[in-house]
Amino acid sequence: MPLKTASATRVIGIFVAVCFLAALLWLIAAFQFFYDPPQANPRHTDAIVVLGGMSKERLPVAEKLQKDLDIPVLVVSTTGLAGNVEGDALCDEESGDPDLVCFRPSPLNTRGEAEALRSLIAEHGWKSVTVVTSEYHLMRAGTLIEQCTPAEIQMVGSRPDLSAGAWLDRFVVETGGLIDVWMQPECSSH
Repeated sequence: MPLKTASATRVIGIFVAVCFLAALLWLIAAFQFFYDPPQANPRHTDAIVVLGGMSKERLPVAEKLQKDLDIPVLVVSTTGLAGNVEGDALCDEESGDPDLVCFRPSPLNTRGEAEALRSLIAEHGWKSVTVVTSEYHLMRAGTLIEQCTPAEIQMVGSRPDLSAGAWLDRFVVETGGLIDVWMQPECSSH
C-alpha cells in the first residue's frame, strides 16, 4: 500500500509541476505578445485609424502621429460606449471635416472594425494605413485587419494604465481572442 501511495504522490507531483511550467510559459508568451509586443516604427501612411474603445488613451497617440508624420486622414471608430467618449465626441463636433472619417463598425467589435476598414481602404484607395490601438490589442487587431486588406498595415500601440490584475485579465482575454482569430480568420479573401 505505501508503494501505491508513493507512486500516486509522484504522479500528482509531476502533474502539478507540468501545469506550473505550462502556466509560466504562457505568462512569458503573454507578456511578450500583449504587454511588450513588437510595433512598427511609425512612418507616413495614407491614413491613421483609431480603433474603438479606450479613446482617451488611443486618440492622443493617433493625433500626435498624424501631426508628426503629416498623415492626411484621421479615421475614428465610433461606438457610443463609455470607453469611447473622446472619439465619439470628435466625430460629433467635426462631422464636416474632409480629413476626418468616422465609422461605426457592425458588429461592434474588432472583427466589425476589420470589415469596415476593408471597405474604407478600398473606397479611398489607400495603399498604407497606420492603426492605433492599445498595446495588448496590437497582435489580435493587426492579424484581423491584415486578413481583410492587401494594404500595408502598420500597428502602433498606446500604453494603457492598468493594474497587475487588469493586465492578467487582458492576457487571458487576448489569448482567447488571438486563438479565435487564428482558428476563424476574418475576410477570407481580400
